Amino acid sequence: MAKKKPKPQSNTIALNKKAKHDFFIEDKFEAGVSLQGWEVKSLREGKVQLVDSFVQMHQGEAYLYGMNITPLKSACTHYVTEPTRNRKLLLHGKELARIALAVEAKGLTCVCTALYWKNHLIKAEIALAKGKKEHDKRDTLKDRDWNREKQRIVRHDNR
Repeated sequence: MAKKKPKPQSNTIALNKKAKHDFFIEDKFEAGVSLQGWEVKSLREGKVQLVDSFVQMHQGEAYLYGMNITPLKSACTHYVTEPTRNRKLLLHGKELARIALAVEAKGLTCVCTALYWKNHLIKAEIALAKGKKEHDKRDTLKDRDWNREKQRIVRHDNR
């Protein structure tokens, strides 16, 4: 009897759905994240929130602000855990220059849209984004609802 292969798990740790609602995503980058041991353990359990996270440049380096990683109950008691500390993003120099130029000159915002596993490393997907106005958000919702309704009609007609 052959052994069954385990189902491949999703590599996604967390998504920032609010960013896709509030912004027009223009350009995406993949960045490594500098983490501590207890943070990696918490990420394995999925205890992270990206809702209000954003990327800011400081002295030529990119930092991720506002990401909340909840420490596990079994975390070491003598170690001080700071859930919302600023985390350094690991990017190439050319990528850092492109992000800095876009944020300063074009007035774009840099937000974190996802955290995921890539082999044994944790990567952050960051995106240059332009803010949406209220009417743009309503138009997006209308389009999404209409596409969903079209799919239902097609599915129903094919029966």
